[in-house]
Amino acid sequence: MTHPPARHLISIDDLSDSDLRRIVHDGVTFAQAGPGARRPLAGQVVGVYFKRTSTRTRTAFSSGALRLGGHLITYGAGDLQLNTGETSEDTGAVLSRMLDVLVARTADDPAEMRAWANQRRMSVINAMSADEHPTQALTDLTTLQTHFGRLDGLHVLYVGEGNNSASALALALTRFEGAHLDLRTPPGYGLDPAFLDRARRTAARCGSTVTERHDMAGLPEDVDAVYTTRWQTTGTTKADPDWRRVFAPFQVTADLWQASPKAVFLHDLPAHRGDEVTGEVLDGPHSLAFQQAENKMHSAMAVLAWARGGRAGSEAATTA
Repeated sequence: MTHPPARHLISIDDLSDSDLRRIVHDGVTFAQAGPGARRPLAGQVVGVYFKRTSTRTRTAFSSGALRLGGHLITYGAGDLQLNTGETSEDTGAVLSRMLDVLVARTADDPAEMRAWANQRRMSVINAMSADEHPTQALTDLTTLQTHFGRLDGLHVLYVGEGNNSASALALALTRFEGAHLDLRTPPGYGLDPAFLDRARRTAARCGSTVTERHDMAGLPEDVDAVYTTRWQTTGTTKADPDWRRVFAPFQVTADLWQASPKAVFLHDLPAHRGDEVTGEVLDGPHSLAFQQAENKMHSAMAVLAWARGGRAGSEAATTA
């Protein structure tokens, strides 16, 4: 049997600039027109393995794979022989002989996924690890591209913990010329310095900027988007029993729109109204949070098509 070359997405840094733009372009295409008659996953099998809870990402990849003509095998946290001591390398070697794609959420170190990707047949897609959520960033870019018609030059204000969604966003948005990501993170809960360094190197190469502060003073005016995430990242706990006091000044309220009246609001969901964001903002006219959630499916379809060498729309489609 002839297998297409496996493409893996474990970090945003695994994507070339053209791959990143292509996936965003195709996500927008799927959002606007659907899969049409093309079924790039026809006859292929997608494994979906989630060790942690998920509503949007698991449903997005499952629904997206089916819409693209694929078939699904799903695994729960205790289903694989990894639990009995089989090595990650052996697991990847076996699954690659039966699956075409493995979509996995571990919320652990991504080294396990790297081990699964140590073969040439099965594509491995990171649906969230402890340090990075790359498919969330692709969803975010798809949402911004759909709304603004561009990513170059956009100014995004991120408010909240420097978690895996923030790290992926930092690596992705800085690929676009003139874009600026302003991170406002609570003291002691900033972006992983290694990710911030990687994002700054990307920004220097691409003509964008990324900054981080640990206060809410001197916020920028006329930003294009305000983004937050839940304070309790999926699969994590906080050692400091007083962490809510530290996070309280970083709640997103309607007051932020006084300086940026045209800004849209993004949230990767699930949301806790009254914690990281008020209900007034989440359910208000500026919020794209639920369109952003729908775009998880469109972006997942684009990732799956890219991983298996297919495209949205016609083969002649060009990247934005």
